[in-house]
Amino acid sequence: MRRRVLVTGGAGFIGSHMTDRLIDLGYKVIVLDNLSTGFIENVNEKAVFIKGDVRNKEDVEAAFDYGPDIIFHIAGQASTIKSFDDPETDLAVNVNGTINVVEECLARKVTRLHYASSMTVYGDPEVLPSLENVVCKPISYYGITKFAAERYVHATGERIDLDFPFNVTSFRMFNVYGSRQSLSNPYQGVVTIFIANILNKEPITIFGDGEQSRDFVHIDDTVDVWITSIDNEKTFGEVFNIGTSTRITVNSLVDIILEAFGHSRKDYEVIYDRARPGDQRHMQADITKAKKLIPWNPKVNFEEGMKETIQWAIG
Repeated sequence: MRRRVLVTGGAGFIGSHMTDRLIDLGYKVIVLDNLSTGFIENVNEKAVFIKGDVRNKEDVEAAFDYGPDIIFHIAGQASTIKSFDDPETDLAVNVNGTINVVEECLARKVTRLHYASSMTVYGDPEVLPSLENVVCKPISYYGITKFAAERYVHATGERIDLDFPFNVTSFRMFNVYGSRQSLSNPYQGVVTIFIANILNKEPITIFGDGEQSRDFVHIDDTVDVWITSIDNEKTFGEVFNIGTSTRITVNSLVDIILEAFGHSRKDYEVIYDRARPGDQRHMQADITKAKKLIPWNPKVNFEEGMKETIQWAIG
């Protein structure tokens, strides 16, 4: 019998790629998405689609009525800036929404849950690359809600009063990029924000001095680690960094994208604005744990991944 996977946020960038791969592998997929940042055209035609919100218990119950065996919980409010502008919504979506999903797992005795955590839980780490066992001190409201939800997931997985195994795994994802990342959402995905600026002949705005650095990981590698972990008992109850263990400055990223379009900072307008609240200075994942336990190792190098992403954006 085909196993069923519920993908919350399955119309979005990451969730839709997960859905496609799962279907290719023979899983039956149910997608729950409110289409606030996702797009219906991203949803695989072979998936069951439910327009609904994880904040709404009735919507979550309706998705679980399809009898999922596995949950990929990806739905969330994913903007650091929006988390400061509207902390109540950030809390409601990322924490209360996760609690609704977890509670429904308990009610239906669903034994497997993957949770989409974030590098923002680390705040500004004292040591790079960051290990999963360091003390997390998130500096953005978004990071706080992602860490709180992660702890709800794992505290539930550790409960000794459950009469069934509830095996959870969290993936602290660094800067995931690739096709289907929104070209119209100014709050998500610095890679596609810069690409969209150029396509629209707009100035590129860098917040800060541009020397802040990030660890960019391709969507294909991200999907690989989630799916490889489904039946891997070594991942049960664990938290994993998902990155490449390399850092690229924002200035370098802009240079790479400009060069792909035949420009440089000498002939294209690049504006430097003040840094925004909650922005992390440097981020780099230590992926030793994922390499050892899963085992997983990213395959897409940044140059190849960027070339593919830009080609997709151009259409």
